[in-house]
Amino acid sequence: MKPALPLNDMTTSDKLEVMEQLWDDLCRTPEQVPSPDWHAEVLSGRQQRVDEGKATFTDLADAEKRIRKSTR
Repeated sequence: MKPALPLNDMTTSDKLEVMEQLWDDLCRTPEQVPSPDWHAEVLSGRQQRVDEGKATFTDLADAEKRIRKSTR
């Protein structure tokens, strides 16, 4: 089934709201959402860096500040 949405008639706000609703619905049954193979590879690589002590972590508040600063 390919749903027909009036995308051309929707505002950006409308489209974002629909996306939020879709994500909320998908999150109710995460076991039904397939994860692509490359996700496992990325997670494995990250875990390896943690195990080797090579990973660095950033406080969420600091990360948000850095992101906000870079988008100005």
